[in-house]
Amino acid sequence: MDNPLLQPFDLAPFSKIKNEHYLPGIKALIDITKQEVALITKNQEPPSFKNTVEALENTGKALDRATSIFFNLNSAETNNQIQQIAQEVSPLLSNFSNDLLLNQDLFKRVKAVYDHKQTLTLNNEQQMLLEKQYKGFARNGANLSEQKKKQLRDIDTQLSKLGLRFGENVLAQTNNFELLLDNEQDLKGLPDGAKEAAKQAAAEKGKKGWMITLDYPSYMPFMKYAQNRALRKKLALAYGARAFQDDEQNNQQLVLDIVQLRYQRAQLLGYESHAHFVLEERMAKSPEKVQTFLNQLLIKAKPAAQKEFDELEAFAKQLDNIDQLQKWDGAYYAEKLKQQKFSLDDEQLKPYFKLENVIQGVFKVANKLFDLEFKEDPSIDTYHQDVKTYRVLDNNGDLVAIFYADFHPRPGKRGGAWMTSYKPQEKIDTPDGKGLINHRPHISNVCNFTKPTATKPSLLTFNEVTTLFHEFGHGLHGMLANTRYKGLSGTNVSWDFVELPSQILENWCYEKQTLELFATHYKTGEVIPMQLIEKIKASATFHQGMQTLRQLSFGMLDMAWHSGDPSKISSVKDFENKAFADTSLYPQTSKTCMSTAFSHIFQGGYSAGYYSYKWAEVLDADAFSYFKKEGVFNKKVALKFKNNVLSKGGTQDPMELYIKFRGQQPNPDALLERAGLM
Repeated sequence: MDNPLLQPFDLAPFSKIKNEHYLPGIKALIDITKQEVALITKNQEPPSFKNTVEALENTGKALDRATSIFFNLNSAETNNQIQQIAQEVSPLLSNFSNDLLLNQDLFKRVKAVYDHKQTLTLNNEQQMLLEKQYKGFARNGANLSEQKKKQLRDIDTQLSKLGLRFGENVLAQTNNFELLLDNEQDLKGLPDGAKEAAKQAAAEKGKKGWMITLDYPSYMPFMKYAQNRALRKKLALAYGARAFQDDEQNNQQLVLDIVQLRYQRAQLLGYESHAHFVLEERMAKSPEKVQTFLNQLLIKAKPAAQKEFDELEAFAKQLDNIDQLQKWDGAYYAEKLKQQKFSLDDEQLKPYFKLENVIQGVFKVANKLFDLEFKEDPSIDTYHQDVKTYRVLDNNGDLVAIFYADFHPRPGKRGGAWMTSYKPQEKIDTPDGKGLINHRPHISNVCNFTKPTATKPSLLTFNEVTTLFHEFGHGLHGMLANTRYKGLSGTNVSWDFVELPSQILENWCYEKQTLELFATHYKTGEVIPMQLIEKIKASATFHQGMQTLRQLSFGMLDMAWHSGDPSKISSVKDFENKAFADTSLYPQTSKTCMSTAFSHIFQGGYSAGYYSYKWAEVLDADAFSYFKKEGVFNKKVALKFKNNVLSKGGTQDPMELYIKFRGQQPNPDALLERAGLM
């Protein structure tokens, strides 16, 4: 079989690849990569940066490109067959990765170079590549004795099983709860769309009436709009008690087991705690720095949050004679208060945000900041007719990147929005070895915006406009990459730094100079009235104190679980209450527990990392304040951002890069000021 994945290609040959090509193609490319690795381990010459570290970086390129195409399609244009192939391909790749990291001969060569790094004349980027490779092995146990390696593998196996069980229990408890209502009066206050969804949910279960569940799209509208306080309480207690009930799906012991095993794993690898292990590879570096960061924000945010809470409580008292505001009252009265303070409706804004105009708007922003030009090129092969393709050019007309834009939902596409890459940026030696060829990246943005109808174009909500700018910020991080090695290129940066380019670009959506570039009424061509934008800006700071306090409480709980020895903890609820002591506004309830359903840290990848949501907000607020001071389209500041952040990828410590751009460490006050908390 002639397999396009096994032929050399530059642009992804989407139209030539058939589903039956993936499995044999990826298997063959795994074997080819193994042979590439074997050439390194069998090399009789002493290990050097070039014959070991650089050689390892250059392995598996064809495999990486094939898997990037496959997994991106599994997200953006999947079907049953692709999903079935994914079930077979994933373990193959996982086993291959483990084999590589446990390849003792390979590690010995990398370690030999690493141990002599002081005697080598390596530039910043080479040092970072060596560091990253060595740590990739060491942090997966390559330096341990055989007995300790076995312990580590046992811990990892247990943790993967416990994490899965934790998630299964939360899901089961979420799915098990149903609030069936047969009296329409109980739905009073709910928007028509939410009522219709509740009726449909009941009908799908063969029941009459209206069904409210703990799924977010059902739960949240009820908590926000339903006038029946007793039913809001019932729903809130059920949501807060997930996996905290006296049954086989109780997660309390799982929480204790998971944190204990993570602690043991960190100790085995020579770290004080799980948080010390995780944060070594993050911008924050240490639990102490994270704690200081969270506490500094807490000092500033708590008075504002308390003031907002007192105002909300007084509003509830005045409106419905509520003496003490409870957790099941917050969303309901906040929504009522917000409507009273700001009369703003998405439907007023959407006519000004025609999708095609917003795309041209973000291109114009990229042009004004970074001198980029986007030329549509329909000849570039795609995987679906909705996908638009562009050649991105610089001032001289040279190719900077290929850009794929895929913006509409369809049956084979998962929800949400993301940036991805089909080809990384890297510099390759010329055939004579005397120079470098800069291979430019192929970047994609994927979103889910309403399709145009027979009478209306695709019109975006303001939130969708910021989403498009956000993903395009990630896209620019990929497009403007300019590094030697693919493993350090573009978005290959530490977890708490990667959101800076995306989050900072959202700020331009609120600027008059930006909106005048593209926000025109799709029928009349009238530029959006600035009073509408002022309303958006004003409502953006509504209850930011309480929102900040809530995020800080989650970050503090995460750090409490992971920054010490958890062996003395006996009660999950008591431990949680202690962690929440400084951030609580509402009265505590004995029947609910956050930790037993905190999937981000006990099932997902955010353990000892939940703080990074706020961390990235501080970076983007501080960075944008520099633009605001010098001018939002100031070329000098934009060039500094491009040269020190966007183009550098992971070639230097992110804080060093940030300081080179900003001239100072990020100032948390910038976030507090933007959020209206100063």
